[in-house]
Amino acid sequence: RNFYYITMLRDPVSRYLSEWKHVQRGATWKTSLHMCDGRSPTPDELPTCYLGDDWSGVSLQEFMHCGYNLANNRQVRMLADLSLVGCYNLTFMNESERNMILLQSAKNNLKNMAFFGLTEFQRKTQYLFERTFNLKFISPFTQFNITRASNVDIDEGSRKSIEVLNFLDMQLYEYAKDLFLQRFQYSKQEEHQKNRQKRREERRLLREQRAHQWQKEEAAAEIAVTEDYNSQVERW
Repeated sequence: RNFYYITMLRDPVSRYLSEWKHVQRGATWKTSLHMCDGRSPTPDELPTCYLGDDWSGVSLQEFMHCGYNLANNRQVRMLADLSLVGCYNLTFMNESERNMILLQSAKNNLKNMAFFGLTEFQRKTQYLFERTFNLKFISPFTQFNITRASNVDIDEGSRKSIEVLNFLDMQLYEYAKDLFLQRFQYSKQEEHQKNRQKRREERRLLREQRAHQWQKEEAAAEIAVTEDYNSQVERW
């Protein structure tokens, strides 16, 4: 079967804060498989950030302090081909080269997906989805600007720290936003051109109908004049 891969991206800071709040309430991903090149990472390659069953009640500072936290640059990691950098083996290559390859891989995979959207542009996302797959949703997407992440009051220093921890996601998101808005503008222009062509065609058909009607009326008038003349000849 043919599969269409799609994804949604979110502002990295909001996404990070949302995951923190989720983990703080007791969420874990213990059952998740991190398969890469046919195997799962070893405990040394992917250590845990906490002891016990979960990380309930973790503070933001503790959450940010764990260097193995999979929340860091999650969007790039989940979109990239990890096999290019030795999966979760951080000694496979130097960090700067690893980051560059991961980011480029994530960009390429995102660009080649059938569709991707951005949570901060719900209506535009709906428009592009409908145009891409030629369908209509029964109700419009709703833009929720108030979320758990937006209710978190953090200082500017913490925000900057989150951006540093997610510097790959920040770059990916800027790339995604630019590409997304380019596609939106292109689709709008294409739709405008099609509508304009449709209106031209409708006007052309209307002119032809009017011309045809005029010809019919003119022919009917000519017949009427001829019949009137013939009746006059008979009377004479």
